[in-house]
Amino acid sequence: MSGGLFGDLEPQERAAPELEEPAADAPLADRLRPRALDEVVGQAHLLGEGRILRRALEGWPGQSWILWGPPGCGKTTLARLIARASDMRFVPFSAVLSGIKEVRAVMADAQAVRRRTGARTLLFVDEIHRFNKAQQDAFLPFVERGDILLIGATTENPSFEVNGALLSRSRTVVLQPLEVEDLVVVLRRALEDERGLAGTVAAGDEALARIARAADGDARRALNLLETAATLLPDGGALDDRVLDEALQRKVVAHDKSGEEHYNLISALHKSVRNSDASASIYWLTRLLEAGEDRVFVSRRLIRMAVEDVGIADPRALSVALDGDATWRRLGSPEGELALVQVAVYLARAPKSNAVYRAYGRAREDVQATAVEPVPLHLRNASTGLMRAAGYGEGYRYAHDDPAAVDEMTCLPPGLEGRDYLASGPQADDGDG
Repeated sequence: MSGGLFGDLEPQERAAPELEEPAADAPLADRLRPRALDEVVGQAHLLGEGRILRRALEGWPGQSWILWGPPGCGKTTLARLIARASDMRFVPFSAVLSGIKEVRAVMADAQAVRRRTGARTLLFVDEIHRFNKAQQDAFLPFVERGDILLIGATTENPSFEVNGALLSRSRTVVLQPLEVEDLVVVLRRALEDERGLAGTVAAGDEALARIARAADGDARRALNLLETAATLLPDGGALDDRVLDEALQRKVVAHDKSGEEHYNLISALHKSVRNSDASASIYWLTRLLEAGEDRVFVSRRLIRMAVEDVGIADPRALSVALDGDATWRRLGSPEGELALVQVAVYLARAPKSNAVYRAYGRAREDVQATAVEPVPLHLRNASTGLMRAAGYGEGYRYAHDDPAAVDEMTCLPPGLEGRDYLASGPQADDGDG
C-alpha cells in the first residue's frame, strides 16, 4: 500500500505520531494546552471524582467516545490526555483536511499494527461531522473488531451529523462552554506559566474578566485575545482599558445560520414571546441580529408568532408584525432593526390565544381522516337554471335578513355536523417553534 496519510511507507514501517510539545513560537493557546488532568479547567460534570471521563483519563478509556461541545471547551485536550494515560498509539486525524483515501490508509495501518504487536490505535478525529455518513462507515469494522479506539470531536449535534451505527458503538458526552471564572483561571495561568507570558505582562482581575467575557466560553479565543493584547505592550506593563479596547474590538457573536444554534436561538425567541417575557424576547432577538441572522427570516418568524400565539386575542398583532416587516424593508439596516424589536415587544406583551392554530390543526385532521363529503346543496351557488333545477341553493337562508339562520342552518357537511373547532380544549403541541 502506498500514499495516504503516511506517504509511501509500508504499514509495518510507519511510525505513529507522538504527543509532541509545541514549539516555543507556537500560539499561546497551543503552548498552554494542559499536560495532565490537574491542569484541566472546567467540565467538572465529566471530570470530577466518579464522573464518566475520569476513569478514561486515569488510563482506561474502555470504549470509543464522541466529544460534543463548542469550540475551545477542551475536546482535543481531553483526547490527547486520554491517549497519554492509556499508552495507546495516538493518531490525530482531521476531517477537514482528509478524505476517504486517508481514512482507509489509517485503518489499514491500525489493523497491521494490531496484528503485529497487539497494540491498539487511539484515533482522534477532529470535526468528525465533516465526514459524510458513508465516510464515517469506513470506521465501523475497525471499531467493531477493536483495532482502533475512536475519539471523535464535533461542534455539531451528533444526532444529526454522526452515523447512527457509529453512535451506537460509542459513548457521547456533552462538553459545556467554560464559565467566566474558569477562563480567568486559564488566563491567570498564562500570565504566570513559563510556557506563556510569565514576567512579561501584568493584568488585574477585572481586565482578565473582561477578556473572559469577550471569549464566550472559548478558552482558545480567550488566550488568543490575551496574546493580542500582550503584543500591544511591546515593553511589557499592565493591561489597561485602552489596550483592551484595541485588542478586543467589537465582539463578533458566533452563529451558524445552517446549524443547530440557528434553531436554538429562534426557538428561544419564539418561546419567550409566547411566555410574554418582553426582556427575554429583546435579548434573543438582539442575539440573532448581532450574529448577522437574515432579517427576512426573523421578520417572517415574528409574523408567524402574531398569528400562532397571539391570534384572535389581539388581531391587531398581525398588522403590527406586517407593518414592522414593511418598515424594515423600507429603512434597511441598521435603522430598520428597531422596528423588528418593537414588533417582538408588542407580541410579548399582547394577550395570547392559540385557538385559531388549534382549530386549523383539528380541521386538517378531519380533512385527512374523514370522507370527502360533497358541499351541501343549500350552500352551493346556483348560477344557471340547470343548477337551480338540480337543487343548488335550495333551502339557503340569508343571515342578514333571517338572523335565525345562524342557529338553525348548518354549514358543515353531514358527517361533521356539530363539530366546534374553536372550542376550548388541551393546548396544541408547540410545533417546531
